[in-house]
Amino acid sequence: MLGTILIVILVLALVGALPRWSHSREWGYAPTGGLGLVLFIVVILLILGRI
Repeated sequence: MLGTILIVILVLALVGALPRWSHSREWGYAPTGGLGLVLFIVVILLILGRI
């Protein structure tokens, strides 16, 4: 249950970090890449049964 909630929150944060607005275009893909990495690690931990 906790893992599912964590994945949903991370996916929403990942979508929210996409550089779509004019003020966030200067950031590049760093926020999205960082959140993607965190999401990938959480999914791997869920598959391994650690969470």
